[in-house]
Amino acid sequence: MKLIIAIIQPDMLNQVREALIKAEITRITVSRCTGRGNATPEELLYRGQIVPPTLIPKVRLEIACNDTFVDICVKAILDSARHGSGEIGDGKIFVLPLEQVYRIRTGETGGSAI
Repeated sequence: MKLIIAIIQPDMLNQVREALIKAEITRITVSRCTGRGNATPEELLYRGQIVPPTLIPKVRLEIACNDTFVDICVKAILDSARHGSGEIGDGKIFVLPLEQVYRIRTGETGGSAI
């Protein structure tokens, strides 16, 4: 089992969600977040003080899936979250090992709880 975390641009959320649904991945968690990637920092000088770069709004997707769906899920996100041929700030995908999952309602564990 794996936990896939994708940080994407907010305007790409509907495209990514539709691509995941086409790939038969329907169980996702979506959160609004802010952050700053590796882009060149834009230090501003405002009234004699350096102002740190602002945080950029993003969307965080979390998807718990069985090992057989990892590549399908990552490919769906990669293909649908990219602006054109790719732009700075399109996002990142993290794949983490998921040790155990419990379904609270039934007490199921493991892959069947996903």
